[in-house]
Amino acid sequence: MPAPTKLMADAIRVLSMDAVEQANSGHPGMPMGMADVATVLWTKFLKYDAARPDWADRDRFVLSAGHGSMLLYSLLHLAGVKAVSLDSLKAFRQLGSNTPGHPEFGHTPGVETTTGPLGQGLATAVGMAIAERHLAARFGGDLVDHRTWVVAGDGCLMEGVSHEAISLAGRLKLAKLTVLWDDNDITIDGHVGISDATDQLARFKAAGWATKRIDGHDEGQIRRALAWAVKQDRPTLIACKTIIGKGSPTFQGTHDVHGKALGKDEVAKTRENLGWPHEAFVVPDEVYKPWRAAGRRGAKLRKAWEAKLAASTVRGDFERAMAGELPKTAFAALDQFIADAEASAPAAATRQHSGAVLEKIFGEIPELVGGSADLTGSNNTYVKNTKILDAPDYAGRYVNYGVREFGMAAAMNGMALHGGVIPYGGTFLVFSDYARPAIRLAALMGVRVIHVGTHDSIGLGEDGPTHQPVEHLASLRAMPNLNVFRPADAVETAECWKLALDAKTKPSVLALSRQKTAAVRTQPIGENLSARGAYQLAAASLPAQVTIFASGTEVPVALGAKDLLEAEGIGARVVSVPSFELFETQPTDYQETLIGESEVKVAVEAGVRMGWDRFIGADGVFVGMTGFGASGTDKALYQHFGITPEGVAAAAKARLS
Repeated sequence: MPAPTKLMADAIRVLSMDAVEQANSGHPGMPMGMADVATVLWTKFLKYDAARPDWADRDRFVLSAGHGSMLLYSLLHLAGVKAVSLDSLKAFRQLGSNTPGHPEFGHTPGVETTTGPLGQGLATAVGMAIAERHLAARFGGDLVDHRTWVVAGDGCLMEGVSHEAISLAGRLKLAKLTVLWDDNDITIDGHVGISDATDQLARFKAAGWATKRIDGHDEGQIRRALAWAVKQDRPTLIACKTIIGKGSPTFQGTHDVHGKALGKDEVAKTRENLGWPHEAFVVPDEVYKPWRAAGRRGAKLRKAWEAKLAASTVRGDFERAMAGELPKTAFAALDQFIADAEASAPAAATRQHSGAVLEKIFGEIPELVGGSADLTGSNNTYVKNTKILDAPDYAGRYVNYGVREFGMAAAMNGMALHGGVIPYGGTFLVFSDYARPAIRLAALMGVRVIHVGTHDSIGLGEDGPTHQPVEHLASLRAMPNLNVFRPADAVETAECWKLALDAKTKPSVLALSRQKTAAVRTQPIGENLSARGAYQLAAASLPAQVTIFASGTEVPVALGAKDLLEAEGIGARVVSVPSFELFETQPTDYQETLIGESEVKVAVEAGVRMGWDRFIGADGVFVGMTGFGASGTDKALYQHFGITPEGVAAAAKARLS
């Protein structure tokens, strides 16, 4: 490469190997191999202003191969992002540092998404590209016109989610998305050939992408390929043939440089090999100067954009949307829906109630963009007359994700991270297992995405145990920073949707029934009781000997059991538990009072017991599932497994005696 560009790329190499060496932990090979490609991208093509790494119309740069985090940290530091100082690089992977082992959104300015679990960065970037096209259609190309660039490795392309992501991106013709594949033929175990022989260019072409192969160390080829990519009418893959650990005389091109420090002697040899005479973490002014100039390249564009925004007639809506704020009238129609439901007590599946809620809020919250993993009619996620988001008109607000639960969930993360969009998507709750890694990253990042999980128990019936999610509620409730809602009727469903939309820094899962269920909230309260997580739904008419806790479709079962017990002179109260997580945020005295001191505590849920001891104690009675379900009608299954008013009452009486 020409001398100036080589020096700039070598700065990435030495900073990366120095940081990994000091930490004695990390992955130096990938940053050293992709330094040339990254240098050309950041200095010649990336629309970016280091002084404002959160500028709304910046290009998004996603390091999908997150193990190579020192590539991104070096770029941010060299470009002049103040928060990523030289001291930050020296503290790589140390507790309290803003340069953790893998890039973390919200932790380091300039990091667009948390990466590390391979493939998810690429899939998340697809969502960012969707959001960009949608917002450009909504607000105009003057305010929204940027690209999404992804650096992905062999591992990213091996992971199955990459298939879901690239096929969705190809179908939607996301022309402002470019993947730079670090084609170095190395994984941790050795040469890629020991485990994979895929023709990746053919795979991407088959999915509707434009592809090109280049020498990832030739500045001219890199520059021409990037210029080619921005002119395509479809997403682009550039296979950058690189040498992992380039510059290391002993380890370059081998798997030894993938995931461990080079060692003191090899670091010295690499410096000599690169012609870099400076001490560890020393970058000369002659290198800093062009890098800082590159970091300022976007300042003029940003200021011009800010002037356009200031003069725009849609400025207020744009700024509100990008800030993630809901319109003031967001819940006006929904409040009336709640009042009507309290008066009419509709009996229906909670998935149907959810669909009715969406009909009320969708027009009031233009940021909502929905979708389903090929289960639209079952998930009730489509609002009638909504345009489909599709090429060439991306103004639509419903995405046909296809049978791609993981890809959908990751794309939703990207849409939320991009800003200006509040995504929700549906599938059967049992298939949350397919989406779980992306749900986990949403929780880790603290982004507002809403997962509609219908067919939430054995009550889905005849499809049998493959589709009946007996363990999934417990599994999802175990995840930190995730709200899991299981509403009982129309009122609770509306309340839970409100809570999910208000949770700007948490993802939510709405667990909704397939089967019809009776209304339980029939009196006006004037308060969102679901916000308490758990609340007394029905007081005992006699001194309470039994407290029955239940969620979702089992709340009517609990009420039926209460009636049976009180008919026999046994005082019983019922507590509805739509959200474990919100209950844990309540004051201790509220929690203790709600749980109470009844002689017998019973929990009822058509799932496994795990988690319910929080309410009933280790010696409490649980009526639910102890294994997988079975094929049969919902009524037959509930009777078979004893999840009935009679079964609950009998279990309580047995403990009383």
